[in-house]
Amino acid sequence: MEDNYTLLPEALFKKYYPRLCHFAWQLVHDRDLAEDIVQDAFMAYLKNHDAIVEDDIAIKNFLYSSVRNACFNLSRHERVVQRFLGYYRPEDFEESHVMAKIIRSEVMDEIHRIIQAMPDACRQVFRLGYLEGLSNFKIAEKLNISINTVKTQKQRGIKIIKSKFNPELLGLILLFFDK
Repeated sequence: MEDNYTLLPEALFKKYYPRLCHFAWQLVHDRDLAEDIVQDAFMAYLKNHDAIVEDDIAIKNFLYSSVRNACFNLSRHERVVQRFLGYYRPEDFEESHVMAKIIRSEVMDEIHRIIQAMPDACRQVFRLGYLEGLSNFKIAEKLNISINTVKTQKQRGIKIIKSKFNPELLGLILLFFDK
């Protein structure tokens, strides 16, 4: 039950950890560091949960803001260290870039959730074709099925994604790219 009630810490972690890690990774370009930052954000939430409104959106905003700020602080520190290497990219922290990365994380989480719910054969073909980039021929060869079956399963997967994709996320994407 996640309506307007605070999720249990385990459920909250399970729900937001993957998308927050993806978001942090986009900013720091280091998977282990991204995971550390996200874990710190959850610890900050647990320490401050009494001061945060018991609402899923408020919690989500707190977590994303905590991760963004931690990445920004890390970047400021790294800027001093990397000043002469030219590695720092301030455009990564401009509001539009941050929003794009949040949206991308949310969309990827939604797509992976839908893929997990696909029938096994469809999911397997969909992953090989769209996530691993294999050709229809390679998929057919690997799974020992016909190319027509591969095409049918890919089409079925696209239909499932279109039918189950959260319209709120689609609206966010359209709003964002309309600017």
